[in-house]
This record gives sequence, C-alpha cells and structure tokens, in this order.
Amino acid sequence: MADTLRNTNTLNDVPSGERVHIGFFGIRNAGKSSVVNAVTNQELALVSEVRGTTTDPVLKAMELLPIGPVVIIDTPGIDDEGELGAMRVERTRQALRQTDVAVLVADSTVGLQEADRELLDLFAEKKTPCVVAFNKTDLLPGGPASYPTDRLPKGTTVLPVSAKTGDGILALKETLGKLAGTKQEKYILKDLVEPGDTVVLVIPIDASAPKGRIILPQQQVLRELLDLHCNALCVQASDLKPLLDRLLQNDATKPKLVVTDSQAFKSVMKDTPAGIPVTSFSILFARYKGDLEQQVRGAAAIRSLKPGDRVLISEGCTHHRQCQDIGTVKLPGWLENHMGFPPQVDFTQGGQFPEDLSPFRLIIHCGGCMLNETEMKGRLRIAKEAGVPMTNYGVAIAEFNGTLARALEPFPAYQQLLESEKPYV
Repeated sequence: MADTLRNTNTLNDVPSGERVHIGFFGIRNAGKSSVVNAVTNQELALVSEVRGTTTDPVLKAMELLPIGPVVIIDTPGIDDEGELGAMRVERTRQALRQTDVAVLVADSTVGLQEADRELLDLFAEKKTPCVVAFNKTDLLPGGPASYPTDRLPKGTTVLPVSAKTGDGILALKETLGKLAGTKQEKYILKDLVEPGDTVVLVIPIDASAPKGRIILPQQQVLRELLDLHCNALCVQASDLKPLLDRLLQNDATKPKLVVTDSQAFKSVMKDTPAGIPVTSFSILFARYKGDLEQQVRGAAAIRSLKPGDRVLISEGCTHHRQCQDIGTVKLPGWLENHMGFPPQVDFTQGGQFPEDLSPFRLIIHCGGCMLNETEMKGRLRIAKEAGVPMTNYGVAIAEFNGTLARALEPFPAYQQLLESEKPYV
C-alpha cells in the first residue's frame, strides 16, 4: 500500500501531538530533502543542487508504513553560515526538541563532518534514538558497501542509502519503525477508571470554543473513555448539578469521576458533592505529557511571587488570539488578583520557547495538546535545569481559585505534596 497523506480536519485523525515525530538532520547538500522524499514516496521537500535550499524546518503530518501516523521534519543544514544561517541552525536545534526519532543524513562520498558528530552528541545528550543514513552511495566507486564507518560512536545504527536509486530506503523505513516502536503506549486516565464506570465531562461552550467542535484534550479524554468502555456523559457547567442530582438517586449510577474545564472549576467544585473526585483536563494532561509533580510545585511557587518578578506565559500552538484570550488576557488578570499587584509578563507562542530562562521567576505553560510528549518534557527539563518553577494553565487556575487541593483528589501523593510544599524563596 502506498504511503498516503491524511486529512487533518476530522475526528478520525491522530493529532500531531500524538504522532511519532521523525526529524532528518545533517549538513547542507548531504541530501536530507532527497532522503525525506524517498522515504515518504512524495515530493515533500524542495530539492536543489544549491546549498541551503531548506531554510526553515518543514513539518508534515502523514501516514508512513510500517510506523503509521507520523510527523516528518526536514531541517536546514546544521552547518549554515552567516547571521541568517545562525538563525536557521537555531531553528534546527528547536526542531530536535520535538524529535522522537532522528535520522542523520551524511554524504557517503565525504564521510562524517564535524557538524555531523556534533549532532550525534546532541542526540546522545537528549537520549534521542537515531540512525545514520549514509546517502549518495550510488556515487561510491566501491559500491554501497564501501561507505566510511570510521570514528562512529559505538552502537550507532548505520545504513547505506541512495535517495537517487532507492537502494537502502526500505531498510531505513523498517529501522525507523523499530526505533519508533520503542515509545511506550500511554493513557490519560486508564488507571483512574474501570469498564462500566460513569465519568462526567464538564465542557463549557463559550466564545473560546471552536464552532461545531470541542477542543483537543476534551476529544482525547472522551475517546479514551469510550475505548475503556466507560459511560461518558458530557455536560455544560450550568447543567452539572441537575445531572448529578439524577445520577445520585441510585448508587449504581454514581459517577466515578468528574473532569472539568479549568475555567469552570469554582462552579463545578460547588455543585459536585464530597465523595465524587473532581479534576481537570489540564491536570490530566500535565500528568500525561509532562511531569505533574513539577507542575504542582510550580503552582505553589505562585504564592511567593514578588513585585518585579517576571512571568513567562507560553502557548504551544499558534491559534488566533481572541479579545478574552486565556494566555494574554485572563491569566495576567488572575495573577494580578491573586498577587495584589500587576505582574511583569512575557509571552511566547508556537515553537518559540527560550533556552535562557534566567530572567523569569515562573513559567505558566498551556496544556501542550498540540505539542508531542518529547517537546513538552523538553521544555519542562529546560525549566528544571534553570531552577525556574513551571506549571500549566489549568494547574495555575486551580491555585488561583483555591481549588487545587481538591482537584488533586484522584492523585493523593500530589495532594500531599501540595500541602507540604514550601513557597519558593
């Protein structure tokens, strides 16, 4: 079956954040884009004899056998020069932050260059599974088997390929499938419920809700509950109390869990009787894609913010900002109300996340539904290494509302952590 592109506009599609991200790296003119096109069996990337044709990372969601849903990343040459070249190299390094499996495309006619070895060191540092594809073996006088193997790190997977003739491309795809298969399957709330349980999802429909759709985390939680053979009931916040009143008339229909949008925390906590655990989509995603412990500690750090402290609010996607945008409008307002003074806030969006976090006292990040786990954990790691507390929107909102302790009821260890956490000083 030929590899095919997927329509990314239906509920049947795998979100980009859940796909295996495969990045192609190397120096200019090693044939990265040609190898990308050969692997995908498509003219996915622009190919030219001119060095540096690829000027920005190119991302494409598609199906790639034998792996399945993937995102292919074609990057600029890591050896690009000049001021503009330095910016391209930085974009390449950013692309590595979201790469699950890396392909180092090297020119077999010249062997590994210093920039190639630096890439291999980066892959090792980030623990990114990788394969070295020695391209242009059709140009070797001794044939494909004569590609250079000197000074390769021990245990490096190496394959001779020719993007021009197709030799070795199938073996490369099979190797990528094996490396991608090392990713463990994860669940959002499988350990919290059992088949037959009733779970209520509180999904506000307001100005920020896309017309005709629900947002991605809500879709994913709903789909997982159906896969787990649970009874998923979706309701708006204003309709929660009448629904719970009906369900609680019979022990057999008592909900096992209520999951709410963070902005409805206050009313949902008020309308949900004690004995029914409540949490949020954001808290579930903090655990699913990141580090809930780190983000609970980050929420506790809000209590110790002082005038003059800078806060970074970072959004993983690039959606159009609305007049009551949560990141640029609501969160700064909640911060000011909580602290009693206006915060100094910086904003980033999409792939822009600073490597140098030293100016910041706190980071509040979105739930990361459009980022893959590798990227989200990479950002958390950068913050941890810099000693800067980091939390996400929903965890922070629960802290602002005084509802975080109850929202952590399904996770007693983190609830205890919050109670014992000392404010950052």
